[in-house]
Amino acid sequence: MTSEDKQGPNRIRLGMVGGGKGAFIGGVHRIAARIDDRFALVAGALDADPEEARSFAVSIGIAPERAYADYKAMFEAEAKREDGIQAVAIVTPNFLHYPVAKAALEAGIHVICEKPMTTSLDDAKALAELVKTSGKNLFLTHTYTGYPMVRQAREMVASGAIGPLRQVQVEYAQDWLAAPEEDPEAAGANWRNDPAKAGQGGAIGDIGTHAYNLAAFVAGEEPRELLAELTALVPGRKVDDDAMVLMRYASGAKGALWASQVVAGNGNNLSLRIYGATGGLEWWQEKPEELWYTPLGEPRRLLRRNGVEATASAVAGSRIPAAHPEGYLEAFANLYKDAADILSGSTAECLVPDANDGVRGLSFISACLTSSQKGGVWVALD
Repeated sequence: MTSEDKQGPNRIRLGMVGGGKGAFIGGVHRIAARIDDRFALVAGALDADPEEARSFAVSIGIAPERAYADYKAMFEAEAKREDGIQAVAIVTPNFLHYPVAKAALEAGIHVICEKPMTTSLDDAKALAELVKTSGKNLFLTHTYTGYPMVRQAREMVASGAIGPLRQVQVEYAQDWLAAPEEDPEAAGANWRNDPAKAGQGGAIGDIGTHAYNLAAFVAGEEPRELLAELTALVPGRKVDDDAMVLMRYASGAKGALWASQVVAGNGNNLSLRIYGATGGLEWWQEKPEELWYTPLGEPRRLLRRNGVEATASAVAGSRIPAAHPEGYLEAFANLYKDAADILSGSTAECLVPDANDGVRGLSFISACLTSSQKGGVWVALD
C-alpha cells in the first residue's frame, strides 16, 4: 500500500506543532481532524525535546522521516516535498502561537491555531494582515461555536426569535486552579500561570476569550466598551484567575461576563443566557444537546439537537440522530469540517472562527487589562 493510499487522495495533509505525549488538547485536535475523514496527519514537531518529539510522532503513526525536531525544520522539509503538508495545527503554549503561525503562513501553509491567537494585540493585527497578503487561511479553534445547539441559537437570534437584543450573560467557571499549589496532575497545563508563556491575561485569556467569543457568535454583535476587574484570588499568582466584565453594546444592550478558574465544584461550567425584547435563550456546555427557548409570555421550551424545531445550521452540525448524544469532540470536529470545506473551495456556509476573530479576542483581553489596571474604568474596544 502506498503512502497516498494510506492518506487518501482527497484528505488535506496536516502537520502539527506541539501536542506531544500527555498533552490533552493535542489529542483532541487529532481526533477532531479525523472524525469526518477530511484530514490526514502526516508530519509533526510535537515536543520541545527533539527525541521526545520524534518518538511520540512515530508512536502515533507519523513516518520517521516526517517526525521533526522543531517546526522550522518541518516547514522547510515539507515545502520541498510534492506531498508536503497543506495545513498545520498549532497546539503549543500561547507564546509560540505567533511565531509558528507566522512561519507557516510565510511558507504557504494554512493554519489551524489554538486560542488566543497571540499574546498581544499588535501581534494579532500583524498576523491577520499576513493572512491577507499570504492568501492562506487561519482558523481559530473556539470549540464552543461548533456545538449544533449554539449554532441553532445564533440562527434563532439572527431570525428575530428573541427580538432586539437586551441582555447577554455569559459565565465560564472552573476550579482546577483553586489550590495555591500547582496541580501535579496538570503539569502540562501549569504554564498558564506563567505570564511569559501565557501572556498577561490568565483566566481572561484562557477561558474568558472563549466566553466572549461564544457570546458574540450567538448575539451577532460585540460590545463597544467594557469595564473589567481582573483578580488573582490565589495569593502570589502572577496572572488573574478570576475576571468580572461589564459590557455595553452600540444597540443599547447590556452584558456581563464572568470567568473564573478558582471556584470549587465547577469543572467546565460554561453557560450563556441571552435575552431580547420578545424572548430569551439559555445554553449550558455541560448539557450541550439542550437549548431553552422562552418566547415572552409563554412557557419555556426545551429544544434538543436534531429535534422537530432544529434549524439548518444545527442539522448541518449534527452527525447522528437525536437522543444519541454528541459532545465536545464532535463540536471540535465541526471546526475542522468547516476548515476543510473552505480549503476545498466549498461555497457552503462555514462558521469556524478566523484571524479576524483572533484580533477581536486580543482586543477584548487588552481592553480588560487596561480597564482593570486603571481601577475599573470603561474602555472602548479597539
